[in-house]
Amino acid sequence: MRHLYILKYFKLFLSICFLALLSFSTNGQDSTNRLDSFFKIAVENNPKLQAEYKAYEAALQKLPQASSLPDPNLSIGYFVSPVETRVGPQLARFSLTQMFPWFGTLKAQKNVVALEAEARFQSFLDTRNKLYWEVAAKYYPIYELQKLKQIEHENIEILKSYKSLAEGKFSSSNASMVDVLRVDIMIDDAKTNLEILKQKEKSLATALQNVLNAEVVIKIPDTLNAIDFQPSMVKDSLFDQHPLMQSLEYKLQSAKANEKLASKQGLPKIGLGLDYVIVGERQDMGLADNGKDVFMPMVSVSLPIFRKKYNAQKKEAQLLQESYSLLKQNVKNQLDTEYESTVFEIEEQLELLNLYERQIKKTESTLEIIWKTYANSGADFEEVLRIQQQFLKYRRLKANAESEFNISMQKYEYLISNSTN
Repeated sequence: MRHLYILKYFKLFLSICFLALLSFSTNGQDSTNRLDSFFKIAVENNPKLQAEYKAYEAALQKLPQASSLPDPNLSIGYFVSPVETRVGPQLARFSLTQMFPWFGTLKAQKNVVALEAEARFQSFLDTRNKLYWEVAAKYYPIYELQKLKQIEHENIEILKSYKSLAEGKFSSSNASMVDVLRVDIMIDDAKTNLEILKQKEKSLATALQNVLNAEVVIKIPDTLNAIDFQPSMVKDSLFDQHPLMQSLEYKLQSAKANEKLASKQGLPKIGLGLDYVIVGERQDMGLADNGKDVFMPMVSVSLPIFRKKYNAQKKEAQLLQESYSLLKQNVKNQLDTEYESTVFEIEEQLELLNLYERQIKKTESTLEIIWKTYANSGADFEEVLRIQQQFLKYRRLKANAESEFNISMQKYEYLISNSTN
């Protein structure tokens, strides 16, 4: 009766495991919601992302600088020895001058700065999307660790039931003491594995919290949702909207605008000014307009005759355009390589998940048959242990494949610029 009770307990355990596997997608939405909450925390607290956004805000502050006129010049002169004129001595002079760049120069400057700021914003978006991937890469190993801990707990309980049955068989002379010792060795191994997993848990939690830059309670779901993966079939324009590509495109446009700006800056600048001269009264005679102050409007024009700096600025802009064009092609090639590699990883993990699922079911059925044989005759106990370890191996591999699959999926979302907004 005792043997039948243990067998019933073991079959119940296997049934629960099987139902857990069938409910793989039940708590998927809960898993997604929890990961999304970590995304939100990371966006709000990650120092690298905040630094990128501050750099973008700093770039925006260049807009009013680029669209503003240069400061006017005010000069004041005092005649130590007054200059005598017909209407009186000149005592002091005030001169105010404002320079104006050539028509359209300020607009061109503002356009260059605006494009540079947009490039900086795209760099921020890329950092944000990459941060989602980084969070996922720290989140899913914790899920895998939890599954492995659960598997080891269950393994220990099953091995204890094996040991009890083996001891009963030994007491009734239906089995050898070697069976009991084998189980003891496996229990010690399982307990050691469990302790190592517990020690590893702290380092994984710390890694996630460092990415989030926040102290949070880490709750991981018991199961993950299965995803029906279909790779994008439109590869020609797949990466055009990627923030890395967009950032380089805006830099390219900024370099083109800078070339036009160089042409504008090579044109004359026009200055408008006003001189005001304080004139003293003559005391030796009475004259019309005696001591009347002098107003003198002025116009000045800069002469950009030294062309080397303007030509160099144009050449610089042209070379930058070539550089950004080449960088765009290189980044696109890199994204394409990463895309193909990631699609392969996803499809590989899906194949492995299906394989492990089938192997788990097969070993489960095999274990049940061999267990019945041992419970009845005491034979093939070593085979029971071997199949049990196979069953655990496939469950561990399945947990790892689930983790790797979801990390690769987040990387895929990053590559196709489809990350959470």
